Amino acid sequence: MNHLTITNLSKTYSNGVQALKNVSLEIPTGMFGLLGPNGAGKSTLMRTIATLQEADEGTIALGGLDVLTQKAEVRRLLGYLPQEFGLYPKMSAEVLLDHLAVLKGLTNRKERKAVVQALLHKTNLYDVRKKNLGGYSGGMKQRFGIAQALLANPKLIIVDEPTAGLDPAERNRFHNLLSELGENTIVILSTHIVDDVKELCTNMAIINQGKVLLTGNPLETIEQVEGKVYRKTIEKNELAEYKEEYMIISERLLLGKPIIHILSENEPGDGFEPVEADLSDVYFAQIFSEPSNSLVHS
Repeated sequence: MNHLTITNLSKTYSNGVQALKNVSLEIPTGMFGLLGPNGAGKSTLMRTIATLQEADEGTIALGGLDVLTQKAEVRRLLGYLPQEFGLYPKMSAEVLLDHLAVLKGLTNRKERKAVVQALLHKTNLYDVRKKNLGGYSGGMKQRFGIAQALLANPKLIIVDEPTAGLDPAERNRFHNLLSELGENTIVILSTHIVDDVKELCTNMAIINQGKVLLTGNPLETIEQVEGKVYRKTIEKNELAEYKEEYMIISERLLLGKPIIHILSENEPGDGFEPVEADLSDVYFAQIFSEPSNSLVHS
């Protein structure tokens, strides 16, 4: 049960939007980052793996299980933290987690209490276990989401955009929790935040417009653009001209002036300076090189 294999998965919605186009991925034990902009098809893929949505074509195998047909068996091995998940604001974390544990099949009261308490400790919520969930911060709610996802000791954990909106301290706490989980479980982290993948994942895929653009180890993918990324500060009114001439992969403002990163096989001159590539450059280079994409801002 140490691999998730996705083969030629496609999905088109009734409004004609093709959310997935022949997606094939091999996902081993550990942290796997699925990186892409909003609307890239990440959530469709996550929901399909989580048995919540049908695919039009293709297969998904978790070990010896067919994810698309053996849904009940897969759900027993699955922990899922969707992008939006509902909580009962007037219930405490301890009570709701106990209730969810019953639904997951933990019917022995003593055993269930031990599991609930262990998970509250693991997610650093034990001291606020009697507090109503409505009073939880965003980061605390996400950690509760992980606690419920871990109830059945899952072999596959899916977390969809888990750190969006978290402050830096909560994000670090969440990262530490996720990295522990990836030691002996398949953990799929779906996000548009490049740093989440860079800091946590040993394998990744970049997806956009329903297609897998690149797979690999984050550090190895950075090597592919090393020595090809250049930076320059320009005036705002020059931006259109530079877009015509160079492959701009990202731009940001510093003191009101755009700093652009370009991808170039050769030394561009013209005042550009080489810059050490990072995963953001890989990401934007892949997204921007896709036809019909406008510039993605960093």
